[in-house]
Amino acid sequence: MSAIASLRHRLFGGVGNSLLTIVMLILFAIALPPILRWLLIDASWGGATPADCRAAGGACWAVIHEKYRLILFGRYPYAEQWRPLLAMAASIGLVLATCDRRLGWRRLSFLWIVGVAFVALMMWGGALGLTYVETARWGGLPLTLILSLTGIAVAFPLAILLALGRRSTMPLISSLCVGVIELVRGVPLVSMLFMASFLIPLFLPGGVQLNELLRAQAAIAVFSAAYLAEAIRGGLQAVPEGQSSAAQSLGLGYWQTVGLVVLPQALRVSIPAIVNIFIGLFKDTSLVGIVGLMDLLLSAKQALGDPAWRTFSLETYLFVAAIYFCFCFFMSRYSQALERQGLRRENKA
Repeated sequence: MSAIASLRHRLFGGVGNSLLTIVMLILFAIALPPILRWLLIDASWGGATPADCRAAGGACWAVIHEKYRLILFGRYPYAEQWRPLLAMAASIGLVLATCDRRLGWRRLSFLWIVGVAFVALMMWGGALGLTYVETARWGGLPLTLILSLTGIAVAFPLAILLALGRRSTMPLISSLCVGVIELVRGVPLVSMLFMASFLIPLFLPGGVQLNELLRAQAAIAVFSAAYLAEAIRGGLQAVPEGQSSAAQSLGLGYWQTVGLVVLPQALRVSIPAIVNIFIGLFKDTSLVGIVGLMDLLLSAKQALGDPAWRTFSLETYLFVAAIYFCFCFFMSRYSQALERQGLRRENKA
């Protein structure tokens, strides 16, 4: 079926579809012109003052031009903001390199070790002539990326162990994993962040302190691991028992069977659920603002503290929403590409 025929079938494939398509086209024709006029035609761009924006009557994108450093980098020292910019570029580069399946695990491991060390050096400093910057001054998009990427990197292997432990035939291990998963899944992330930030320090010995960012990171990783474990467990249940029996008949041990036969199939089945949790994790990093960490969303709110630009909050939050959308859309499209690759391999087999 050609693209035009497929589109005609979807939009006008019956009386109901045709009526719905016509109604939606009418609504778009009514709504789009004023929206585009506000967004682009009557908008004020870089260099405009708040008075110019009010006089124009359209969107005031000048607020982004004026406050983008505070939105993107938070309270990080102004003169050193090239460092979190490089850290962001390195983090995104690591993600893109991981998506390239032509790289082997050895090259990826080396890249991640070097990349993580580089990001830590850029953000913290204190070496090679770089000024030390404490984590309390980190903020904006670099902090959001660090929280989400570290959370995924820590939560994923922990989730695999929890999922395997829950399916274990050993009652003690199974009960322990079930208890951890159900307990964490039954508590909101906000509560876990509060516990990590305010309750854990009360139980530490005198003089022992844990970094606030580390505590929030641990809460996010454990929370995500519990949900990932259930998604992976669903994938494990979808793998036929005959796969494990065949692997054992060839002399493979438990971990060889799991790592080479069962787990790859389970993860392929679980890709939609896993990516959905990853997307939720990336967005849930905005909750760290309640414990004093200035993520991207809180940085945008702080940028609106200037009375001259406070009335243009819609433009600021649209800018932040566009950033979140770009990252989440990339994850969604990549997961669909992985699913298509898996289907093609199954069809070839």
